[in-house]
Amino acid sequence: MTFSDALTQQAARHGPLFVVMNAGSGHHNAGDEQQVIADVFKQAGREFEFLPIEDPARIGAVARRAVALAKARGGVVVAAGGDGTINAVASVVLGSGCPFGVIPQGTFNYFGRSHAIPQEAGAAAAALLGASIAPVQVGQLNDRFFLVNASVGLYPELLENREAWKQQFGRSRLVAFVSGIATLFQARRQLQLHIEAAGKRADLPVTLRTPTLFVGNNHLQLARVGIEEKDADAVEQGQLAGIVVRPIGTPALFGLLLRGLLGRLGDAENIDSFSFRRLTVTPRGLRRIKVATDGEIAWMQTPLVFQVAPEPLLLLVPAPADRADVA
Repeated sequence: MTFSDALTQQAARHGPLFVVMNAGSGHHNAGDEQQVIADVFKQAGREFEFLPIEDPARIGAVARRAVALAKARGGVVVAAGGDGTINAVASVVLGSGCPFGVIPQGTFNYFGRSHAIPQEAGAAAAALLGASIAPVQVGQLNDRFFLVNASVGLYPELLENREAWKQQFGRSRLVAFVSGIATLFQARRQLQLHIEAAGKRADLPVTLRTPTLFVGNNHLQLARVGIEEKDADAVEQGQLAGIVVRPIGTPALFGLLLRGLLGRLGDAENIDSFSFRRLTVTPRGLRRIKVATDGEIAWMQTPLVFQVAPEPLLLLVPAPADRADVA
C-alpha cells in the first residue's frame, strides 16, 4: 500500500484515530492533554481510541497494537509525545501502509515543528482532522530509524547526561544547556573513525579523529544551529547531513556549544559538514559503541551504517489553514 492508494487516503480523512500517548512527555498534565484531544475528536464526530504508554519499556508493544488496530479497521496511528516517542511509534508504523499523525508534546519538537504541526495539543488534534498524507524521509542507523538525528561519540553523552539532569531539575532548555556545559568539561575521548561515504557533497578523509559524529535528517534543526545551507537543504533533496568536529580541547568545545545556540555552528573552523545517502563508519578498536537516535540512547554493534531508509513515512501534514508558523 502506498500513500497514493485511495484506501490510505480514506483512512487518513475518515478512519478511526489510534493515539499512542506518552504520559511522561512535555510539561503538561497527561490527563488534561488527553481530555483536550478527546474533546476535539468528539466534537468532530471522529472515532478514536487512546493507547497509553504506562511503561516506557513497552512503547514498542503499544505501537504494534496501534498498527494492528489501524490496519484492521482502516485507521490512523497517532503518536502523542516528544521526538523520542514519535520516533518509537513511527519506527513501527514505517512500512505498514498506515497513515501516521503527530501531536507534539516534548521540549524541542523538531519533527512536528518542521512539518508545521501546531505545538498545542488541541490545535494539533484539530489539524489532524483535515490533514493530507505526504511522504517524509526517514533516516536509518543499522536496524534503528531516526526522524531528526543520529549520532555517535560526545553527542550521545550530552543527551544521556541531559536526561539525568532533567530527572533531577526538571525539563527546560536552561537545564539542557547547563548539563551540556558540565558534560563538555568532562569530555576526554576522541574517536578514530574509518569512513566510507556514498553520495557525499564534500570530500572526507578515509580515516579521521573526532569527538563526535552527528547525522541530521531535519532541515529545521540543522538550520537553527547554523549548518551550511547546502548541507541543511540536503535533507529536502533525499540525503542526510553529516557533521564532524575536528580534534579540539574543552574550551573550543564550549565555544562550539555557544555557536550552536546562536545559530552559527557552520561558521566554525573546526566543523566539517557534508551530505550523503549512505555512510559506513567503523570506529577503530570498538566492536560496540553507544549511539543516539532522536534522543534515545542504545549500544550498537559496529560497523555503523547511516543511510536514507528505503521507505518514507506516510505523515499527515496540516492543511494550509491549520499550519503553524515554523518557530
